[in-house]
Amino acid sequence: MANTQNFQIKKRNNLAWIIAILVVLAVALAVFFYFKASKPDKVVFGETLKIHFEPAEAGEEKILKYINEHIAPDYGIKIEGVGIQDSSLGNGAVASGELAASIYQHELWLREVIEANGFELTAVFPIFQWGFGIYSDKHTSVNSLPNGALVAIPVDGGNQAQALWLLEREGFIKLNGERQNAKIKDIVSNPRNLKFKEFDFLALPRVLDSVDIAVGYVSNFDAGKIPRSKGLLFPKAPRIFACQLVIGTKFLDDPQIKKLIQAFSDPRLRQYLETTNDPLVQGIYTPVSVD
Repeated sequence: MANTQNFQIKKRNNLAWIIAILVVLAVALAVFFYFKASKPDKVVFGETLKIHFEPAEAGEEKILKYINEHIAPDYGIKIEGVGIQDSSLGNGAVASGELAASIYQHELWLREVIEANGFELTAVFPIFQWGFGIYSDKHTSVNSLPNGALVAIPVDGGNQAQALWLLEREGFIKLNGERQNAKIKDIVSNPRNLKFKEFDFLALPRVLDSVDIAVGYVSNFDAGKIPRSKGLLFPKAPRIFACQLVIGTKFLDDPQIKKLIQAFSDPRLRQYLETTNDPLVQGIYTPVSVD
């Protein structure tokens, strides 16, 4: 009986110790994860800076490769393009510092992204503009457009505004209010009685044969195998629609990010856009306009 009692006492003591150790471990883990969540690891940018581009736009990757080969070495950095189709994932990665920057958004689009997701992003400066064109399968000149011609334009906000603004600049229509937010309903003068039909901007090349003219990005029509000879006009887009170099706001003062900004502002980039014969870049990405 005595031996049994002694055994039971020792067993209870061992169990108490085990419970105590587990409690201490649980508290330690809770404290660790609390401080890890409240104090995330500091982002450190290395020599190679990853830049988000639109993977469907091969020319954007070409621009990044040009900067990496001809400009970035002078600033002690390397540039690596990262194509991400999902805008929210890409912008989130830039905001968190997983990626150093992005190069596929104009200011108006970026504003919508920030409002929708709460990302802390800053448009530093414009770096190029996307070529925009007025195309036709049926006409050889804008002067030959009939009264009541059917016009295909993008359905989404920023791209529709850009298309309407271009048509106004060419004298087809007159808009009321802020041009950067223009919609079809904002047309106040339409002397040719143009009829408008909205499409996803990627679909414009496919519907070209069913309308009189379509207004959209040169890159999309190129991708849709529409020859540029069917482009009636390639007017310069307003500066506000220029592609921005976008940085995570809290990283603007990082030494490596400052080098990145210097590389993208180097005048050799503009010269490249003006003189390149690369079919994936020429006429698709143009120097930033002055107005």
